[in-house]
Amino acid sequence: MHFKSVQGHNVPEIGLGTYQLFGRECYKTVRSALDIGYTHIDTAQMYKNEKEVGEAIRRSGKPREELFVTTKIWHTNLDHDDVLLSVEDSLREFDTPYVDLLLIHWPNKNFSLKKTFEAMLILRDQGKALNIGVSNFTLPLIREAIEELRVPLFCNQIEFHPFLSQFDMLDYSYDNDFLVMAYSPLAKGKVMENETLQEIGRVHGKTPAQVALRWLIEQENVVAIPKASSVDHLRENLDIFDFALSDEQFEQIDQIEKSHRLVNPTFAPVWDKAGS
Repeated sequence: MHFKSVQGHNVPEIGLGTYQLFGRECYKTVRSALDIGYTHIDTAQMYKNEKEVGEAIRRSGKPREELFVTTKIWHTNLDHDDVLLSVEDSLREFDTPYVDLLLIHWPNKNFSLKKTFEAMLILRDQGKALNIGVSNFTLPLIREAIEELRVPLFCNQIEFHPFLSQFDMLDYSYDNDFLVMAYSPLAKGKVMENETLQEIGRVHGKTPAQVALRWLIEQENVVAIPKASSVDHLRENLDIFDFALSDEQFEQIDQIEKSHRLVNPTFAPVWDKAGS
């Protein structure tokens, strides 16, 4: 496995996203991923599968310290006390004493960001969350957290794929040493239809999905968490470390129209014009 190093911690460049994986399917998929060689698993309170993820981890026999596990606090649980209580619930579901990364799942202006982070820092100090961060935060919200609240953010998990620009967020992450974790990195399968990605894939003997993932992880501070449910797709998403994009190919992907946001619930923040 290949890693990105942020704030002295190594994070596997490819992880498994588990959104919409439930019950035995979730257990089997996570277990298969771990057996294949994945060491990075992403879930959330809202996914309702923390128990199955934890069961797969335990039964895999993988040492817990060799895995990187992320969960996320749902946006209605951001009151100070609710953060503490809900994360305790998550740890019980996982049957693990800690998660490697704890994120705010979506921002919610109805709760004090300062108090939410205070609760998360308590969990970090207790060793129950080794790192803390956010998901779906815009650049102004990230700046508020880092520059005004002085929160040691480890990560912003955001929608990021060849059809959505996140370049401003990337630039800010370089200056402030935090991870950009790309969810929906295959744009819900739309990468397979793109001619540029198809053409580059033919040159390397790779699928458009593999080209898209390679484009992401070749960028500094970026890791990706594609969802997969079949063993073939799990293996395919991991099989991207034996080729590299040329500068010209990288630029071709950069030039793809990047204004297509796929995840935009009613409670989403007002997105930055640049895409973040």
